[in-house]
Amino acid sequence: MAIKFQYNKTSLQQLEKQLKMRERSLPTIKSKESALRIEVKNTKDESKNLELQLEKEIQGYENMVVLWNEFDSNLIKVKDVSLSTKKIAGVIVPVLDEIEFEIGFYSLFNTPAWFTDGIELLKRLARTGIEAEFANMKLELLEHARKKTTQKVNLFEKVQIPGYRDAIRKVKRYMEDEESLSKSSQKIMRANQEKRRIKVEEEEDAYDSSNE
Repeated sequence: MAIKFQYNKTSLQQLEKQLKMRERSLPTIKSKESALRIEVKNTKDESKNLELQLEKEIQGYENMVVLWNEFDSNLIKVKDVSLSTKKIAGVIVPVLDEIEFEIGFYSLFNTPAWFTDGIELLKRLARTGIEAEFANMKLELLEHARKKTTQKVNLFEKVQIPGYRDAIRKVKRYMEDEESLSKSSQKIMRANQEKRRIKVEEEEDAYDSSNE
């Protein structure tokens, strides 16, 4: 990224202001990136554990596959899912608060005894599946924020801060050279003025001598 600037004091002040702002912000952005990396790792572990748990629960479901032919799948359904949000390292992520199930009527006397256990198993399956889905959503949001933050760190650290420092160095060097040139010009001007003064005085002395 090219830093736009002019070779004057006002531009130098603006460059120094922009540089200080980025140098002050960089540690905060780095801290955020570090926190997001930790949260991404933790959420990945959480997601992986939930997927393993879901696989284990599905295996338990498959072990009863012969019995499920007798089960009425309409007996249980997810009625409502309560959500909230929270900030993690400055990123708003969804939080799963509660899952409400609706259980249909069934007779304890006219249905197999394992129906109650089957309903609880399906509850666990649904709950774990939803929790895994939320963990993946949270991971996606955190990973996206982490990538953007890393890009900003790299932009500040590798592009903008060195760019502003280089621009400041160029402007200062130009102004120093300009000042040196101005001083040299003034010296030459004063020297020429002195020569002219001496010449005038010599001419006046010569004129006075000739008139005596």
